[in-house]
Amino acid sequence: MRFNLNYYLALLRNNPLLGLVVVFQLWMLVDAVRREEWLWAVLIFLFPPFMPLWYFVSVYRAAPSATRGFELPGTGSRRRIKELEGLIHNLDKPHHYLELGDIYFRKGNLAKAESCYRASLERDPQDIDARAHLGQCLLRQKKAEEACPTLYQVCTENPKHDYGYSLMAYAEALAALGDTDAAITVWQEVLKNHSYARARVQLGQLYLAKNRRDLAEVEFRGTINDDRHAPSYQRKRDRMWVWKARRLLA
Repeated sequence: MRFNLNYYLALLRNNPLLGLVVVFQLWMLVDAVRREEWLWAVLIFLFPPFMPLWYFVSVYRAAPSATRGFELPGTGSRRRIKELEGLIHNLDKPHHYLELGDIYFRKGNLAKAESCYRASLERDPQDIDARAHLGQCLLRQKKAEEACPTLYQVCTENPKHDYGYSLMAYAEALAALGDTDAAITVWQEVLKNHSYARARVQLGQLYLAKNRRDLAEVEFRGTINDDRHAPSYQRKRDRMWVWKARRLLA
């Protein structure tokens, strides 16, 4: 049976609901390819419309968009949230608020995370982790003016705090405030000790803003080359940045 494009176009025009289903399937298929979820991509292609819906619920919505690519080190779980809420109710310790805030941050619930970090700091104002993570949380909520001085203080005390994650957040805050030159300097400092894709790509973007395409390409190509030899967990974490590096090179 020959493929009749006009027939299928007419079918879509006469049935808007079917058109929406097709668009949704293509949306999920493209997202799966971008994340390099190859098995999901095949299943979405072969088993519409149920597989795209399953992918949307279990993968697409499960990834917090607000913090995708800007994660904190570590992991969290729903069971641990319940445990921490019980400990906070009984003991009211600052480190329990901090850990709970980190879990909410990783889940993308930034309002709850900020509330927990502030509660932790009310009980221990000198805790460098709580200050750093509050700064990151404010930055993700587009409050760069408030985040920048907090992150500056943390990075002045310990430039290597959180494996360079605090320094990366400080560079992002500077860039968000339009201080490109200072942001470039901080990104270069990050890359002296780490080769994070997040750092290389954002530094490359700032080089582009300064019309230094040659320096930008070095960072983008370095990101792509590093990804080829990285372990699987790191490749999964860096997918967004590797995809962006490829797009900017193109």
